[in-house]
Amino acid sequence: MLEMAQVVLDTNVLVSALRSRRGASFKLVDGLGCERYVPCLSTAVVLEYEDVLLRQAATMGYTPEDIGDFIDFVVGVSRCVPIHFRWRPFLPDAGDECFLELAVAARADAIVTYNKRHFPGVLETFGVKVLDAREFLQNIGVLP
Repeated sequence: MLEMAQVVLDTNVLVSALRSRRGASFKLVDGLGCERYVPCLSTAVVLEYEDVLLRQAATMGYTPEDIGDFIDFVVGVSRCVPIHFRWRPFLPDAGDECFLELAVAARADAIVTYNKRHFPGVLETFGVKVLDAREFLQNIGVLP
């Protein structure tokens, strides 16, 4: 059996999954709780998810309660990781630092994001891949 991949999901992947059921982001989120990959979370990342998703809820057709239920689901299937060391500043966008810190602390295989250019040098410095949802699902054999 293959080892379960550890992954950090950028907020933009969750937004994309909630906006459309057609893309790789939805397939990735729909597969949460499977035995192929487990999302890693920190308090800062959960707060980021909540902030962004609640702000965009109405435009995506969701209520605040829907978003709360969705975040509860994500938390329930995730591995919570304490952050003991900060790598700041490393990235061009300070808002992305919490995802990098989580990935390093969790020893994640990948950060899944649609803003790959926001994570320069992460693979070379920390050994963490930066992939979009389709690339990640291809990497773990879910998509051809």
